[in-house]
Amino acid sequence: MPYRILVVEDSPQEADRLRACLMRYASDNGLAFNVEVLGSALEFVNSRHRADLVFLDIQLPGINGMEAAEILRTYDEQTPVIFVTNLAQYAIKGYSVDALDFILKPVEYGNFSLRMDRAMRVVRRSEVETIALPTEDGIRVVRLADVVFVDIVKHDLHYHLADGSVLHQRGSISHAAEELESKGFLKIAASCIVNMANVARIRKDSVVTISGDELFFSRSQRKYALETLAGFVGR
Repeated sequence: MPYRILVVEDSPQEADRLRACLMRYASDNGLAFNVEVLGSALEFVNSRHRADLVFLDIQLPGINGMEAAEILRTYDEQTPVIFVTNLAQYAIKGYSVDALDFILKPVEYGNFSLRMDRAMRVVRRSEVETIALPTEDGIRVVRLADVVFVDIVKHDLHYHLADGSVLHQRGSISHAAEELESKGFLKIAASCIVNMANVARIRKDSVVTISGDELFFSRSQRKYALETLAGFVGR
C-alpha cells in the first residue's frame, strides 16, 4: 500500500516543488507515495483527511498552518506533521503541536531527503491500524488497539474504548466482525466482538476485558471462541 502524503500549501509552485521532491525520494528509496494537495488550512481542518505524513505550510490564508495543527491535535495526536515555511522563528512554537520537523522554503532536494529519512523512520514506527469513527464533533481517528470490544444496540454499533469512552456508528455486527476478524477481534456472541489483545481473563462462559467488563459467550460461539482465544494466548 502506498503511503498517504498530504501537502497543505496555497502556492501551486511550492506545492509542485514539494511533490517533485516527494516523488524523487520515493523513486530513490523504492517507496510508493500517494500525494494529495490541499490549498488551504480550512479545507484541511474541515475535511479531516487521513494521512501517514502531513506537510503543512504555516503562512496560509484564513486559518494559518499553526492553528490548523492545533486543531488536528484535538482529534489526532499521532500523525507526523512537518511545517514548510520561510519563517524559521516558528520552529520553537511548533513543539507545542508536536511537530516532527521544519523545512525552510524554497525546498531543496538534498536537505529534504535527509529530513525525509527521519520522517519515514517515524512513520514506519507509527504504522498501526486505525479506524475512523463519528463523534458529535466530527470524525475521530482511534487505534484499533484502544478498542476493547464492540457490541450492537438495535442498529448502532458501540465501540468501547480503553479510556472508558464509547463511540457510536450505524452498521451491522456481522459486517464489523468480518472487517475486524483479521485484526485480532473475535465474535463471541451474535451482538458482541471482543479485541483478544484486551482480554484480561478467560472464564468458562465469558471473558473479562481490561476495562473490567464481563462479556458472555453465546452457546453457538462458545466452543469456537474458547479455542480461538486459547490459540491467541498461546502464540
